[in-house]
Amino acid sequence: MSAVLPLERLTRPSPLRSLTFGDWRLTHVPDGMVQLRPDGWFTGLGPDDLASLAPYQDPDGFLVASVGGLLIEHQGRSLLIDAGFGPRRLEATQTHPALGVLAGGELAEHLQTAGVPAEAVDTVAFTHLHDDHIGWALAGGGALFEGATSLVLSATEWRERGSLLPPRLAGRVRTVADGGEVFPGVTLREWPGHTGGHAGYVVDLADAQSGDDGVRRVLVLGDVLHSPAQAAHPEWPVFFDSGGGQAVATRRAVLEEAARPGTVCYAGHFADVVFGRVTVADGGHRWEALG
Repeated sequence: MSAVLPLERLTRPSPLRSLTFGDWRLTHVPDGMVQLRPDGWFTGLGPDDLASLAPYQDPDGFLVASVGGLLIEHQGRSLLIDAGFGPRRLEATQTHPALGVLAGGELAEHLQTAGVPAEAVDTVAFTHLHDDHIGWALAGGGALFEGATSLVLSATEWRERGSLLPPRLAGRVRTVADGGEVFPGVTLREWPGHTGGHAGYVVDLADAQSGDDGVRRVLVLGDVLHSPAQAAHPEWPVFFDSGGGQAVATRRAVLEEAARPGTVCYAGHFADVVFGRVTVADGGHRWEALG
């Protein structure tokens, strides 16, 4: 897998994209997109920092963030991490001053295309319970995931926001502590800051026999990061982070971990560069896209 960073992919949402490591298959399942207003999403940036975001802006001046989920298939089982925004669309005037259009509706169809219809997903996990991550869990009162044996999230996120999930799903919720297994080979990591109970996930590929590429694990970053530009600027404040100082500390720590050898990352909001590596550059970090 070679590192690529074609500029046109920085300004469009990701289509269905997959990486395969031995008998592990990881697929970005699109649901839609959200536009982020640079000077609203990131707070307090100076002119030079705002100018550095120009390559990431669409013709309307927004950063483009993908919305969807990560489907993980292994040994005949399937895990979906996050569930998109669901079948609805909000125009910029209906969202928030820091946002533009926010739209979903494609995830169920793309799961079918990926070969794992929603009803066949046996575990659903959430990084956090913001509406662009739980949309299809809300649709129809949670009917789409009737086949899931468990819905996983951190205990803090469940305590703080669990009431957002439909009652028909609550009985299958399983809270997992930091480092706990949520699916064979996948563990939860507590990475707070965006929300108090925000979680990431680590996919251990030790048994993948994935050839000579040296990849041994995948970090699922959730909303620790929202744009590839943040790899070089973890200090940039994000308007929607509930704990600003904690979020910056988490970003720094996760980037350090992501830069370790043998690590690939999935950043579900990263436009059309959702899979990549974090490399050390100029005393900081840089995102190198894969796939």
